[in-house]
Amino acid sequence: MTWLLFSFLTVFSWGVYGAFLHTGQMAMSDPVNGRYKAFLFVGFAYFLTAVLAPLAVLVMNGAGWAFWNYPGKGMAWSLIAGIVGAVGAFGVLLAFGAGGKPAVVMSIVFAGAPVVSAFYTLWQHPPAGGWGSIKPQFFVGIALAALGGCLVTFYKPNPPAPKAPAKVAQAQVSGAKS
Repeated sequence: MTWLLFSFLTVFSWGVYGAFLHTGQMAMSDPVNGRYKAFLFVGFAYFLTAVLAPLAVLVMNGAGWAFWNYPGKGMAWSLIAGIVGAVGAFGVLLAFGAGGKPAVVMSIVFAGAPVVSAFYTLWQHPPAGGWGSIKPQFFVGIALAALGGCLVTFYKPNPPAPKAPAKVAQAQVSGAKS
């Protein structure tokens, strides 16, 4: 059951990823290059988390870190996975830069990704009885995942309207009393 705890760790961290990334992009105070600056720091974070941490674990486990001795196929597929993940993260930033809101963009991403994953995995590892052996509930689940993404996208609660600057609000109140 430890795998389930790690799964929930991922759900939580990926669940807040888009909001944190958008906050970082906006905090760069650069409407043109802010998303690229934020993505640069995502890269730094990946280096710390995905390079230094596994290296430390490998050394502590005595597995060695001479990656040039690792199987080529494993290295190639792992590199491809990293590139695909980074392209996806960059796509999220580009969506934010094009005006997408974190709640909408991430809902589309996280509703669509399981659908893509399910079909890619089926293509890569077809079921023993062929595609015809897949139970209808699987396809209902796919439809519900897509529907859930659509519903969250179309019916997400809107944030409150921005407050007027204090001087403007005060002038409006003063003008109303006259």
